[in-house]
Amino acid sequence: MSRIVLTRVSPMTTVQDAGRPGLFAHGIGASGPMDRAGYALAATIAEAPCGAAIEIGPLGLDFTYRGTPLSAGVAGGEFSLTVDGDPRPWPSRIDLVENTKVSIKPGPQGNYAYLRFAVEIGVPAILGSRSTNATVGLGGFDGRMLAAGDELGLEDLPDTQTELTRPETAAPGDPIRFVWGIHADLFSGPVRSAFTASEFRISARMDRMGVRLDDAGSVFTDAKLLNLVSDAVVPGDIQILGDGTPIVLMRDNQPTGGYPRIGTVIDADLDRFAQIRAGRMVRFEPVTVAHAHRIAKWQP
Repeated sequence: MSRIVLTRVSPMTTVQDAGRPGLFAHGIGASGPMDRAGYALAATIAEAPCGAAIEIGPLGLDFTYRGTPLSAGVAGGEFSLTVDGDPRPWPSRIDLVENTKVSIKPGPQGNYAYLRFAVEIGVPAILGSRSTNATVGLGGFDGRMLAAGDELGLEDLPDTQTELTRPETAAPGDPIRFVWGIHADLFSGPVRSAFTASEFRISARMDRMGVRLDDAGSVFTDAKLLNLVSDAVVPGDIQILGDGTPIVLMRDNQPTGGYPRIGTVIDADLDRFAQIRAGRMVRFEPVTVAHAHRIAKWQP
């Protein structure tokens, strides 16, 4: 059986496929790729049907391939790629043969890259998905993030598989669009205005559950914040924690939360937000629910 041997692995590297949508009512998040466009593009570049991806964290990944000739695709963010020591463009198709050595390192931008093969990664499907939620130990490779020394078997693709389409997003430098949330009225008019007029810094405190923002302009310092009765939350919700720290919930978010949510990042921009590196500044732009629906309909 073909396999890959991981020799260097970034933190936050996991196995992800299209995820487990529809199970949130049972307390099970969807997981799936943080950047759906990058995930889909990797399969397009491989020029073949592909299985689950290795979602590569911000420091990259090195591996050695063992097996018969096989195509693969890499995409997502802007990383640096070498194959047997030779530089390759990004994104790129890789033609793997026995003992091919691949190295993916950080490039100009992006937190997540996607490696997809024209076969399936040999981990079990749990609740219809191979996606990993390492926080609760569900799915993927033993329910955890990947590590150096791991070996992943590669198997023939099943007859049926779920594939994500590649969503369209705004340009990288554009504001992140959001709709006002259910608790927006708990914040005063001046605070809401300051929220949309200010820039926030992406902090290093990020993972697949959420991304914390540094409130450089002290927008929420004097806000009267409340701990609320917990209710359902979704990826993209912008929670304001008790100390005034904003946090944007991501693909492995918990099913409920008790902090006020000033808004929700629209689905079309959440992937782009996930790729913004720590230390970069971000600004939020409100749109109406109707506008968000129109954007969603424009996606293929």
